Amino acid sequence: MSLNAEGGGAYPANAQKCTVAAGCFWGVDHLYRKHFGNGKGLLDAEVGYCGGKTSDPSYRKVCSGTTGHAESLQMIFDPSVVTYRQLIEFFYKMHDPTTLNRQGGDTGTQYRSAIFYHNEEQEKTAKEVTQLIQGKWWRAGDITTEIAPFGEWYSAEKYHQLYLDKNPGGYECPAHYVRNFPPLS
Repeated sequence: MSLNAEGGGAYPANAQKCTVAAGCFWGVDHLYRKHFGNGKGLLDAEVGYCGGKTSDPSYRKVCSGTTGHAESLQMIFDPSVVTYRQLIEFFYKMHDPTTLNRQGGDTGTQYRSAIFYHNEEQEKTAKEVTQLIQGKWWRAGDITTEIAPFGEWYSAEKYHQLYLDKNPGGYECPAHYVRNFPPLS
């Protein structure tokens, strides 16, 4: 599976990518699809690995903690329906960005909180939203989210794609739920 928002596939010409890591990618994928799928701006999504140095990593290698990769979600979205900022605000509502290399009981660098930006505008937005949420939503702890340029994307194995749709009783990290924070100004 390969997501291509730059002139390929059946995506609108204005389609953009958003890549985030927020712990176990099964729950991240599931929550984004639930909230932004079905005509709400999310055109496609895929789980995979990003942010490390190892080429073509496997799930087993990523779980060893030696690749530097994070379990990630790469989305293609229609910015005329949902903005990058809305996706990043949701990112900070659906996981705990104050726990370094951990979400719930899942520990290791592969479970870190990260935003991998695709251009300068996304970098600026990610940094602005992070600063706002630190002061308004997550005052009790320091934000540990890594904000880094997008590098190489490696698709996760097929059985990880849409995992919770295929396995409705499957594992969901207890840290993955949508918090009821007030709107940012």
